[in-house]
Amino acid sequence: MNDIIDLHTHTIACGHAYNTLYEMIQAGADAGMKLFGSSDHGPLTPGSCHKFYFTNFKSIPRELFGIHVLMGCEVNILDFEGHVDLDPSLLAKIDYAIASLHISTCAPGTVSQNTDAYIHVMKNPFVQIIGHPDDDRYPVDYDALVAAAKEHRMILEVNNSSFHPLSSRSGAREHYLTMLERCVHYQVPILMGSDAHSTAGAGRHSRAIQLLEEIDFPQELVLNTSVEKLFPYIPVLKTIAGGCMEP
Repeated sequence: MNDIIDLHTHTIACGHAYNTLYEMIQAGADAGMKLFGSSDHGPLTPGSCHKFYFTNFKSIPRELFGIHVLMGCEVNILDFEGHVDLDPSLLAKIDYAIASLHISTCAPGTVSQNTDAYIHVMKNPFVQIIGHPDDDRYPVDYDALVAAAKEHRMILEVNNSSFHPLSSRSGAREHYLTMLERCVHYQVPILMGSDAHSTAGAGRHSRAIQLLEEIDFPQELVLNTSVEKLFPYIPVLKTIAGGCMEP
């Protein structure tokens, strides 16, 4: 699989990762990425950066170590109505947002409530990706989730870190098997994310790739294979990459 994109990564700014932004980008380049995104946690994650952190991304070059760079945020979904911890004025200043449920910022609900949280956040025009919808602690209706992603042109993530034996999120394999079958049914694309919190994982999706290859998931639905595939989802990217990236 031609794997050249990683948009789910974290730096020391989030309070529980271990490398700087430049170190992470360099590691992504070393792993063969052509497009690398930094998505530190929203400000309500304990120990994460202040909201001001997300207002100064203009100081970061759009190309470093030979690859294109996007600056985003993994925002916390705060409730079952889909509110997040960056307001629209700040979300408008960043390149993209991943919306995720985390125990520290939203207590799990019923299947219906958890599904509602994802579906409501999909209506936020500044959110492009649903992060790790794979956690036993947040059971969801995957048919409803994927159908809503189709309706709202939302990217669903397959999170490489969720497959780690020590991940706090259990049940990833079984949940992704269900979600991916529905993605094929509805023709909804997925994006593999490393969720790397150190350089060791930046740009690396081996566990996710193994599952996708095992079930022969259609490569045309895997957005990591081509920068151009992301143009309809992340508008600023077309300006940054200029359509000249290799497919």
